[in-house]
Amino acid sequence: MEDREIIGLYLARNEAALTETAKKYGRMVRSVAYGILKNEADSEECENDTYLSAWGSIPPQRPTSLGAYLGRIARNAALGRLEYYAAEKRSRVLETPLDELGDIASGSPTPEAELEQAELSRLIDAYLRGKSRAKRVVFVRRYWYCDPIGKIAREQGYSESKVKSMLMRMRNELKIYLERNGIKL
Repeated sequence: MEDREIIGLYLARNEAALTETAKKYGRMVRSVAYGILKNEADSEECENDTYLSAWGSIPPQRPTSLGAYLGRIARNAALGRLEYYAAEKRSRVLETPLDELGDIASGSPTPEAELEQAELSRLIDAYLRGKSRAKRVVFVRRYWYCDPIGKIAREQGYSESKVKSMLMRMRNELKIYLERNGIKL
C-alpha cells in the first residue's frame, strides 16, 4: 500500500492504518529503535509507542514522507527510553554513537538553546550536502540510525577501520565547520 493511502486511512481514523503501517514500516521502526537501545523488548515497545504516537498525531499532521515521519518518532521514542534508563542510573550499560558527537551537539533546554539547535541542524544539513553520497550514508547510518560500525562497514563494503577513520575525519571537519559558522562548542 502506498504512503498516501496509509495516510488517508489515518485521516479517516481507520484502524487498518496501524496494520498497514506495521506491514510496510515495522522492520524499519524496530531497526531504528534497536540501533539505539540494543534490546529487543525495548525496541518492540518503541515500535508500539511509534504507532500510538502516529495515530495520535495524524491528523492534524499530514507527513509528506511517512517513513521519515515514523523513523523520527521511533528514534525519539528510543532516545527517550535511553534517557529514562540513564536518568536514575538503572542497571544497564547504555552507550550510543551520539556520545561520539557529544562535544558538537550538546546543549540545555533554554529558548536560546532551542534556537541554536535549529541553526545547528541547518548547518549539519549544509555540511552533509557538501559531502559525497558514500560519506553522507556512513554519517547518517551511524548518527541517525545508530548502526554499529561493523554493520556499516559490511553493508558499504568498507573495512571497520575505514569507517572509523571516515567518521573521525567528518566529526573533526564538522566541528571546524560549525565553529566557522558561529556555533560555539
